[in-house]
Amino acid sequence: MFIRALLFSGLCLLFSFPAHAFDFDLQKVLSIAKKTQQATKTIDEPEEIEIGNGIAANLLGASSLLDDSRAQQYVNQVGRWLSLQTERPDLPWKFGILESTDINAFSIPGGTIFITHGLLQKLNNESELAGVLAHEIVHVLRKHHLAALQKGARMDIASDLAGEALKNKGDPAVLDKAIKAGTEVYARGLDKNDEFEADRMGIVIATRAGYDPYGLPAVLQMLEASNAQDSSLALMFKTHPAPRERLSLLDKIMSDGFDAYTAPAQTDKRFNSEVSQRK
Repeated sequence: MFIRALLFSGLCLLFSFPAHAFDFDLQKVLSIAKKTQQATKTIDEPEEIEIGNGIAANLLGASSLLDDSRAQQYVNQVGRWLSLQTERPDLPWKFGILESTDINAFSIPGGTIFITHGLLQKLNNESELAGVLAHEIVHVLRKHHLAALQKGARMDIASDLAGEALKNKGDPAVLDKAIKAGTEVYARGLDKNDEFEADRMGIVIATRAGYDPYGLPAVLQMLEASNAQDSSLALMFKTHPAPRERLSLLDKIMSDGFDAYTAPAQTDKRFNSEVSQRK
């Protein structure tokens, strides 16, 4: 009964697009159903990385990397240093700046982290950057997205349908709908508890790496003070708890225990050299 329901949901997704959008056959749908049957099996690290590579390709299909090799290298250096403070330092960690003007950051199973150029331009120092990246790193460490994919068993279907749409080069509208559908299902997967856990653990990782622990709270304060009607914040506010709620929870766990930790001056010098002067 479970598989029949999943198969039906896959057909519903399929027929939400024009009939000509996909080279549809029964074998394709059965293949999707078979994959959903495996939705509760343990995903090992090679599979995690493979899934992540596919998701990263989809995201890069919607927004390219910023054409600034120096800034990309800098963000990778900060991200890799943070990753070395975790229990999974040997993942193929990669950090990139998306050209998008939206204010957001994304984590992908297997160790790929994206921050948008729009968010990077809003940051004031390296500790804030580290706070954002550490938050996203926790999503990978705790396999939040993988758990969401297995819980819904729908991302696999949406991904397959998006892959079929990629073959149809002649209909950009169908491709755009497929990518958006897959991204929306993916983004909706994380609940508040996942985000709160990423905030808490991210602060610990950033502090362990030598950064000001209040970097992430400063970013949340910036978001809280932003205009909620700003279109560049639409996806961030849609997929995350309210900044005020996140700040309230962090205030309870941080109290005065992190006040002794401050970032060394050279981190701000690096940020000013690699980011601030290049805005």
